[in-house]
Amino acid sequence: MPAVAVLALCTSTWAGDCGGCAGGCEGGCEGAVSSSDCGGAGSACGGTKTVYQKQMVTEMKTVNVTEYTTETRERTYTVNKRVPRTETKTRTVTVMVPETRSKTVNYTVNKNVTETKTAEYTVQVPYTEEVEQTYTVMTPVTETKTATYTVMVPVKEEKTSTYTVKVPYTEEVEQTYTVMTPVSETKTATYTVMVPVKEEKTSTYTVKVPYTEQVEQTYTVNVPYTEEMTGSRTVQKRVPVQSTKTVQVRGGHWATEMVEVAGGVDACGCPCPPKQCCKRVWVPTCETKEVPVTTYQCVTEEVPYSYTVSKCRTEQRTRTVSVTKHRDEERTRTYTVTKCVPEERTREYQVTKMVPEQKTRKVSVTKHRDEERTRTYHVTKCVAEERTREYQVTKHVPEQKTRKVQVTKHKAETRTREYTVTKCVPETMTKEVSYTVNVPSQKEESYTVTVYDCVPETKTSTYTVRVPVTVTKEVPVTKCVTVAVEVPAGDCGGDAGACGGDAGACGDAGACGDCGGKKRGCRRCR
Repeated sequence: MPAVAVLALCTSTWAGDCGGCAGGCEGGCEGAVSSSDCGGAGSACGGTKTVYQKQMVTEMKTVNVTEYTTETRERTYTVNKRVPRTETKTRTVTVMVPETRSKTVNYTVNKNVTETKTAEYTVQVPYTEEVEQTYTVMTPVTETKTATYTVMVPVKEEKTSTYTVKVPYTEEVEQTYTVMTPVSETKTATYTVMVPVKEEKTSTYTVKVPYTEQVEQTYTVNVPYTEEMTGSRTVQKRVPVQSTKTVQVRGGHWATEMVEVAGGVDACGCPCPPKQCCKRVWVPTCETKEVPVTTYQCVTEEVPYSYTVSKCRTEQRTRTVSVTKHRDEERTRTYTVTKCVPEERTREYQVTKMVPEQKTRKVSVTKHRDEERTRTYHVTKCVAEERTREYQVTKHVPEQKTRKVQVTKHKAETRTREYTVTKCVPETMTKEVSYTVNVPSQKEESYTVTVYDCVPETKTSTYTVRVPVTVTKEVPVTKCVTVAVEVPAGDCGGDAGACGGDAGACGDAGACGDCGGKKRGCRRCR
């Protein structure tokens, strides 16, 4: 907020009543005017004074308010309900009925026949024989050798080196520095104060006054109704068709064959004579037969049917509804307007400036001077030295030796043995075999179909409507009122001269200068 506006707010209570104190309080209150007679304040500062203060006053005001009350109403509507209905229908179904039949089949059985035979076989008979064997042995031989190697021997040597050291010392030096010295200066400034002036005005304003009016309204309703309709639909049926087809039946029978199998080796390692074994072999056959086949063909058929359709017709209806309307009503009101009139005033204020000033002082400075010193240190060097050493070397020399070993050899020997051979003799036999055949059979069966009928149903629902009602109410209204208050003028004394300790009678505290020794700007002296 700007400074001028702040001054205007602070002087609205005091300066407007006293007539201003723009000249400050140095000459007393000769220029000030009290609210009772606004004169003679310079001769005496005692007594009372009238001060106008602003107060917030609450008054009750009668206003028309539109309130809404809740009203419950009922309405009737029609709902289409789907009612299930069960229908029984008949259809023809082809069922495969299993039928057991029997037939005579021939089969071959292999019977085992035992026969004794004699076979010759060769056996490898082991025997031991002593043999002289030559072998090589690696004999170790030790030999002494001499080797030369170099060793680095450490040797110490003393050396002297010179180095420079920085030796610190203290020295006093005169130093010049600048100091900022504060200097006070009194200045006079002119400023503008906005003095408030009250003015009464009358204005006309328009108010929207609500009122309720009954209006007849036309609305459209969709009324449902049902209509019976007929149509046809395409139905596909599967019709069985009897026919025959030629198939190839893969059959066969078991046959016995004589197969020669190698005898292998017995427990002694001798080869066995070959064996004659019976082996069952499946002999496949392929026969052509005519078999009955049932196939299904799809037949399309148009079937008429009737169905119910729910439709809606449009119907115009009328109803009376309450409509809230507003009429314009002109009213007048009186209000107070506060205007601010600019007024020029002067005041003195202190300004402190910082003036630079040169001063000198002595300070201790640490400096360094170079000083040469010597030191002795040891250096270790490594000197190469040749040495010799003896070491043992072991070599392996090959040497031929002989020895006698036992060797196992085999000689062939022919022997004979008897063995039993089992043969399989085929024999044809007959037996009765039962088998199952699926025979197609047609039968009528009933099935249930659920059909939904649309049935109109009337329902009632309750709904809530907000109805406007005009109510007269008294509401509290807060407004600002200026009130005259009698306050004591205060004692003569203090820093303000004839103004007394309280600078309130002289107008704004900022205009009066010093208020009780404290400068508070635009605030009142307390």
